Amino acid sequence: MTNPSLLILAGDGIGPEVMAEVRKIIGWYDTKRGVTFDVSEDLVGGCAYDKHGTPLHDDTMAKAQEVDAVLLGAVGGPKYDALDFSVKPERGLLRLRKEMDLYANLRPAQCFDALADFSSLKKDVVAGLDIMIVRELTSGVYFGEPRGIFKEGNERVGINTQRYTESEIERVARSAFELARKRGNKLCSMEKANVMESGVLWREVVQRIGDTEYPDVELSHMYADAGAMQLTRWPKQFDVIVTDNLFGDLLSDLAAMLTGSLGMLPSASLGAPMANGRPKALYEPVHGSAPDIAGQGKANPIACILSFAMALRYSFDMGAEADRVEAAVAKVLADGLRTADLMGPEGGAPITTSQMGDAIVAALDASL
Repeated sequence: MTNPSLLILAGDGIGPEVMAEVRKIIGWYDTKRGVTFDVSEDLVGGCAYDKHGTPLHDDTMAKAQEVDAVLLGAVGGPKYDALDFSVKPERGLLRLRKEMDLYANLRPAQCFDALADFSSLKKDVVAGLDIMIVRELTSGVYFGEPRGIFKEGNERVGINTQRYTESEIERVARSAFELARKRGNKLCSMEKANVMESGVLWREVVQRIGDTEYPDVELSHMYADAGAMQLTRWPKQFDVIVTDNLFGDLLSDLAAMLTGSLGMLPSASLGAPMANGRPKALYEPVHGSAPDIAGQGKANPIACILSFAMALRYSFDMGAEADRVEAAVAKVLADGLRTADLMGPEGGAPITTSQMGDAIVAALDASL
């Protein structure tokens, strides 16, 4: 039996720092649980541009297509702001998503009990929060044509096109319905059917899929702007939310801050099943490259560690081990350990990125 394979693309900024803590967890599984991952590493983003003149080399793209899962840190930074749009670091990430056809982006927003006071919302609003946003990832306004900046008369005009086919909506809807069945059996679809034709099609297709294939799942519809309001008013009314690429980008970042810090939120981007029956997959923390704190030991590695936990669950069929990692994170937080981004007004001394990783490994040891 071959070992599960994992390609690590640490990327830029704090990416290498938080990924180093994930390597500790991977090492722990090798020595303490007898689970060995075949790990390879490569470049993406600005560091890939520095070496190859492109944010994602073709050889790296080929590796990503072959492994069981890809784990990515973060890309970008001010050093690359002046680059042509076609070679900006973010284009490497978009290429991975597009060519691996990772159409379903799963972004959980979970509020750990120890951090309920850290949210900008009242404790009773966020305590126990556990929702999942399923964002369509490979179509919509980020990929639609025509796009670009053009000259019209005496001025320039910027154009982006919102475009969805029925089949693109169908497949992400099915992913969301399947996930809802495994959770609270409740799904809310969000769009702007009141002003956008793509939203009208989205609502019609999701409703049809629900009526014909998932009549047991409670389905509701909501305009995305109203959804943003409701997420801040009473987020626990939701369980699974499915939405398009643009609205999913906005709503998932909003939901992330309900939990207190972007440094806490993982994500999974899933595609069609491979020959082994598992989906093509890329896992990454929701946070960015945070170049202002890179190299200072201030980064919170929890989102990246929880992204690895999602890989255990969705790519390697190791749900119990994913629970183990998540429980270790919860224990460390309950013990009061905090990186700088989780320090409240009461103050105290934050621990470093490396110390947080070590503490989670210690909690994993205690779980045996």
